This record gives sequence, structure tokens and C-alpha cells, in this order.
Amino acid sequence: MEKYRCGLVLSGGGARGFAHLGLLQALNDSGIYPDVISGTSAGALAGVLYADGYSPKEILKIMNHGSRLEFMRPAMPREGLLQLGGIIKILTSVLRARTFEELKIPLFVTATDLNNGKPVYFSEGELLNPVIASASIPVLFQPVIIDNICYVDGGVLDNLPVRPIENSCKSLIGSFVNPIGYADKVSGLINIAERTFMLSMSKEISEKAKKFDLFVAPLELVNYKILDPEKAEELFDVGYKATIKKLKDSDITKLLTEKINPL
Repeated sequence: MEKYRCGLVLSGGGARGFAHLGLLQALNDSGIYPDVISGTSAGALAGVLYADGYSPKEILKIMNHGSRLEFMRPAMPREGLLQLGGIIKILTSVLRARTFEELKIPLFVTATDLNNGKPVYFSEGELLNPVIASASIPVLFQPVIIDNICYVDGGVLDNLPVRPIENSCKSLIGSFVNPIGYADKVSGLINIAERTFMLSMSKEISEKAKKFDLFVAPLELVNYKILDPEKAEELFDVGYKATIKKLKDSDITKLLTEKINPL
């Protein structure tokens, strides 16, 4: 049953997730507002703040704070090389909703259940831990324990989580910020872990892309590292311009208009 007019799916991609905010700004500037959001990792972070009532530019300001080290503190290497301390601090201080039910827009957050080897789509109950779990890249970040289950980044098994909403939306918009291109240098433990994870996240994307009425995946994002939040404004602009370019396609605009605002 189609209970929503417009659903938005946001992929993982680390710092490249700032491009999601540009996409959201472009949609809003064009009079398009999602009724439900499904996100993984960086997409879950952008999604939760937007669903909590913040504008894309407000989220950019909130998340574009400080350096890479402030976001990711070194951890004991037993379970992860880094901790998402900065992001936890930011979300704790700015999120007005404490549960999924308190959000202004319905949200689905994807995390990977390591114990049972499956993706889990959180959409009710306590909010913060599922979002942090969704962004916990394995090896780099410590897993999150929820109800005695060990969770890591949702992108491991579902980096473009259309599944929770694909049958309940009249139109679907997808934002994919993890293009895979040639990597000249792959050395060092963190770089190897980052590259390996990026490759695992890219699977099945071409097939999933067909499900969307509007699908934005800027190829130039390959020039940005997933662990470098210091180019947030550039990434925002990349997402904005790529979306505006897509929306200039009259066929796409007509299709979205007919589905979102039928006569």
C-alpha cells in the first residue's frame, strides 16, 4: 500500500554524506519534500537530523564543526581503531527527538547485525544508538551493542536501503555518494580498511538504481575521502549541483510532479 507520496533513500559514504545535504537543499528549493526517509551510515546521520526538523543548511552548520580528529577519537584497537565520540556528542546535544516516534518525518535506519549476519531496519523506539550503530564502519569504529546484539555499519549489507520503503511510496528518490573509481595509493591500515569497505558498499547499486524516479550519484565524489569531513561545503555544493542538473530533465520533473502532486 502506498502510504507516502515521496520517499528518500540516502546511502552511506562517510564524509561524502555532506552531498546528501546538497541534494536535500536542491529538492526543497524545487518544492520537493520527502514524506519518509531511509538511510544507512552517513545517510542515517543526515536523515535523522532532517527528520528532526533541521534544514539542510542547518545540518551542514551542525556537522561542519571542527576537524577529523574531533569527530573520531583514537580507541583501544581491540574492537575498533577509532571512536565516533564527536558525532555522538553532537547528536546528543542537538537531537530534539529521543525516539523514532518523536521525529517529524518517519525514518528507517539500517545497521548490520553481526551476530545473525543480516541487515536490520530500525524505525521505532530509542533513536541515538541505532543511528550510531549505522555509522560504525567495521574495523575503524567500535560496534554498538543493542539488546545484546552487536551492530556495525548498515552499508556492509545494505548501502542503499530502499527495501523498507519501496512498496509504500508513490515516488522514490535515491542519493548515492559512494562512487568507486581508481585509487592510486592503497597503503596503511586505515586506508586499506576504508577502501575495502567502500568496495563492499558498492555492490548491487546498478540494479537498485532502477527502482528510483530520481537517482543522484555524482561521479566527482570519488575525489573525496570518506574520512575527511573538512571539505563539507564543497561536498554540499557537489550534491546540490548534481541534483539541480537532474531536475532540469523535463521527463524526471514531470514524473515526480505527477506522482507527488497528482491532479
